[in-house]
Amino acid sequence: MAEAFAQHYFGSSVYFASAGVRKGELDPMAVAAMEEIGIDIAKHRPHTFEDLEDSSFDLIVTLSPEAHHKALEFTRTLAVDVIYWPTLDPSVIEGPREQVLNAYRTVRDSLGDRIIGLFNPQPPADETKTSSGKA
Repeated sequence: MAEAFAQHYFGSSVYFASAGVRKGELDPMAVAAMEEIGIDIAKHRPHTFEDLEDSSFDLIVTLSPEAHHKALEFTRTLAVDVIYWPTLDPSVIEGPREQVLNAYRTVRDSLGDRIIGLFNPQPPADETKTSSGKA
């Protein structure tokens, strides 16, 4: 979800990569939650830290204690900031579909808010407007 938000806000102007601590499949509930807000992640393929091709990151954001520990180990000899955003793992929620989907929505909305707060994405300037704001 986080990588999809970042790509949605920044396109290819900033490099983002997401990685989990374990191999896994794309979660259909995550796909459904993101689809609700118009972001398609259906073709995303989950990766692990070991899959990352680049180690020259400026910032790593972790969402679980296990991922945070792994990121700190990964970056112990690198000049990289690592921050931790404690996040519920919605895949552990059990119950009716709507209840589970609500957990994914909560994570989705929290990640979106945090990304906006941290990176403050700005919409592209409208090239048809002059500095006075008139076309």
